[in-house]
Amino acid sequence: MSSSAVPAAPGRAAFRTSLAGLLMALALASLDQNIVSTALPRIVGELGGLAHLSWVVTAFMLTSTATAPLYGKLSDTYGRRPMFVIAIVTFVAGSALCGLAGSLDGLIVFRGLQGLGAGGLMVLAQTTIGDLVSPRERGRYQGLFTGVFALCSVLGPLLGGVITDALSWRWIFYVNLPVGAVALVLIVTGLTTRSGPAPAGRIDYAGAGLLTAATTCLLLVLSWGGAIYPWVSAPVLGLAASATMLSIVLVLRERVAPEAVLPMPLFRNRVFAVAVAVTAITATALFGAFVFLPTYFQLVMGESPSRAGLLTAPLMAGLIAASIVGGRVVSALGRYKPLALVGFSLATAGFFAMAWGVAAGSGLVFIEAVLIVMGAGLGLVMPNLTVAIQNAVPRAELGAATSAASFFRSLGGALGVAVSGAMLSARIESFLAASGSPLAVRHAATTAFAEIAQLPPEARAAIVEAYRQAIGATFLTGAGIAALGLGALFLLPELPLRDARS
Repeated sequence: MSSSAVPAAPGRAAFRTSLAGLLMALALASLDQNIVSTALPRIVGELGGLAHLSWVVTAFMLTSTATAPLYGKLSDTYGRRPMFVIAIVTFVAGSALCGLAGSLDGLIVFRGLQGLGAGGLMVLAQTTIGDLVSPRERGRYQGLFTGVFALCSVLGPLLGGVITDALSWRWIFYVNLPVGAVALVLIVTGLTTRSGPAPAGRIDYAGAGLLTAATTCLLLVLSWGGAIYPWVSAPVLGLAASATMLSIVLVLRERVAPEAVLPMPLFRNRVFAVAVAVTAITATALFGAFVFLPTYFQLVMGESPSRAGLLTAPLMAGLIAASIVGGRVVSALGRYKPLALVGFSLATAGFFAMAWGVAAGSGLVFIEAVLIVMGAGLGLVMPNLTVAIQNAVPRAELGAATSAASFFRSLGGALGVAVSGAMLSARIESFLAASGSPLAVRHAATTAFAEIAQLPPEARAAIVEAYRQAIGATFLTGAGIAALGLGALFLLPELPLRDARS
């Protein structure tokens, strides 16, 4: 029998201290999801190992996604603060080792260690705010957390480039040390605990192992399929079969485990089931459509890499503003579904408008205006789904429910990127083949992006048009996925937001 500790009702000063620590922890994990991307050329230039470079990103994604549900369940059992300490120390230790790495293999291993901590930071930050404030007040804070996540998504590549140019790629990891130390101090001093009822049974480590193995196989399928190996190849099909079998065994195990890491009864809660499904669909549409937006700005519209990054900012600006304002509106009204429906309607319309604008070659003014609308729509949806989930489950399952939502959001994002990448390559190949482009041009369009500028004008124009049509198709697919999410959202029951913390 293990003891449980949940945060006690804090005083105003302690709450502000805890909130600052939670936001810093979330920012650390969010930044390190994408801060490495702009430093990859420098990393491979110093350490070598170009063939395995993608693992610098994949290793972090694998461990952070797979461990999220385990952190949620462990925090329900042993308390948020002890698990926060473990997550931050693991993340900071991994960051220090990444900065000291002397080989690419070592860096990949240490990025995996960093991800083990990051998975806890993201889940625990959102779960802990659910302990500190009532569901009625939670909307404004979840909106703030969504805004921080979105802001870090924009700043990550920019900071990575600035730090790499000014100092070294190693400093993109070293900067985590002082920030992580401050976050740890804030959380330890601000987050007090009180004893709670001890949960029966032990942690389901067998289920955690099955979940980790199944997630790893699935993410490898999505990362390798169509990129490193053909989709119909022995490695990809073998991993897909393994993911399927492990998932079946996992469900069977979790149905009988007394303290399941992914409790099956949660899925009988209609609010949880619908909200998690919509969360995954939202991530699939968002990441699938926008992963190639900078490519559109650079290749099709002729913008520089730095300006292309800035041109994506209106999306995040709309998302941040709507998350913060929408959270306050939900807290004032005590209802989450109407605002989520308005937001998803805006986002779906925005996807359709973007698909049309890209295919028709609309100018920057139209594209940027649509990005603001789409960002605002998504900002009204994402934090409110977390509020709905946390409001619908008892405190004893708060960590497990929040981490499950984060887990399926990550899987949805990975699925969206994989599907859109496969679709983009297929559409470009099909368009160029239909237009009679030589094989060398078709090869350059999908495998040698830097060489496109060196091609003859006619071949370059054909590739640009192929990218325009293909990226427009990814937005159209995103619109269809968003419409599916909007339809599912109508099935979401609306429970009154509780005014009490428990």
